[in-house]
Amino acid sequence: MAYIVGESRKQITLFTDSLDDMIAEDNHVRGIDAFVTSLDMSELGFLKAEPMGIGRNPYDPRDLLKLYIYGYLNGIRSSRKLETETHRNIELMWLLCKLRPDFKTIADFRRDNKEALIKVFKQFNVLCKNWGLFSEGLVAVDGSKFRANNSKRSNYSQKKIKRNIEYLNERIDDYMRALDDSDEREAELTIPTADEIRQRMSELKERKQDYETMLNEMQAQGIKELSTTDPDARMMSVNNNGVDVCYNVQTAVDAKHKLVLDCEVINNPTDHGQLNIMANRAKEVLGVEELDVLADKGYYSTNELVKCEESQITTYVAKQQHHGHQEEEFRGDRFTYDSEKDLYICPAGHELYPGKTRKVNDVEYRDYKNHRACKNCELKERCTRNQKGRIISRNLHQELLDKVDRRTEDNKALYRMRQMIVEHPFGTIKRQWGFGHFLTRGLSSVKTEASLTFLAYNLRRVMNILGVEGMKMRLNTI
Repeated sequence: MAYIVGESRKQITLFTDSLDDMIAEDNHVRGIDAFVTSLDMSELGFLKAEPMGIGRNPYDPRDLLKLYIYGYLNGIRSSRKLETETHRNIELMWLLCKLRPDFKTIADFRRDNKEALIKVFKQFNVLCKNWGLFSEGLVAVDGSKFRANNSKRSNYSQKKIKRNIEYLNERIDDYMRALDDSDEREAELTIPTADEIRQRMSELKERKQDYETMLNEMQAQGIKELSTTDPDARMMSVNNNGVDVCYNVQTAVDAKHKLVLDCEVINNPTDHGQLNIMANRAKEVLGVEELDVLADKGYYSTNELVKCEESQITTYVAKQQHHGHQEEEFRGDRFTYDSEKDLYICPAGHELYPGKTRKVNDVEYRDYKNHRACKNCELKERCTRNQKGRIISRNLHQELLDKVDRRTEDNKALYRMRQMIVEHPFGTIKRQWGFGHFLTRGLSSVKTEASLTFLAYNLRRVMNILGVEGMKMRLNTI
């Protein structure tokens, strides 16, 4: 049997296909084209949204925006790779009408329109809300670490710098000793000459001076860490107990279709302090007065839970477990609080009375103790190592924390939805698309790149949900 063969490359055809005929009606590039065409580029703040009328004609920012959205949708983020694709990719030839901007023009567009690109992401979410794609009632909040454009070798802590300076001092001392007795070992060919030793000593002293300058700068600014390639990046814990130089990307994800309502990029390794911020940003996008929010134990913070309660945000957050050296039956949660008498009853039946109030990390606590009872208690050794006796510290907002804990415990089925909701975007972007790192440097540029990434994610989700034709029909009614 013969193989299926194609046409000859030299075959001349009388009737050629148009470029439009090569793009299917349900191709995603048609959705990208319809969405970007509907945008008011001047209102969004894009540079060159209106031609100047003098000098060389610029590229329409719509075309460059289409190029970037297409690139992020298809795993192509580099400006040089995007330039290459414009020469060989039929979909991009259709999308850009065969325009071929160079990589510098492409890169400058992202650099010069950071705020405008973030607004495009927000504008698309406005459309999603108007199309009824948000639940308007349930949101999950979570963060994930994305590697920065900065290697671990180019990240320094004060401890690391001091260790390097100490190592250089030892090396300089070794060369000094080698220089002193170099005459005795002139016959050994493997030993460097005096001039070579002086040159290496000079290089080491220059490196030492650089480290000392960095250390002085960090101490003057009161910072504990410095990244030389991307100054805003920080060393963070990542999966499998490893560490890397990263950014912490925060998201608020709607439960209905796993669409990202809003995102933020921070260089704080922990999620503390972000629950109320992200929940309120989700409320603003949805335009609602009340909201249910799911979050993991990394967001469990007294101040954040209080702020959420004041903002009419119902939180479902897993409680952090802190286990001391005590046996299980003597843990803090085994002490019973009597709200009427304002005292604790220990597992041995003794009453612990309120004492002084103290503040820890902007949270106020009241200590409860009864040293006289503890002194003669037979169970003391199993309960505490404190010679005076056991002390229970009660958060002054403990009633609210207990309320949140009960609410989360009573709604386990709802809370289990958290992972399915919030991990969907991160799983798609980091695993399927391979976007586990940022290409740009600096917090402002990284925020723009994150917004472009989540815009591409939301756009693909919507085109899969509504279909390309369905989305185009809704855009035409605007």
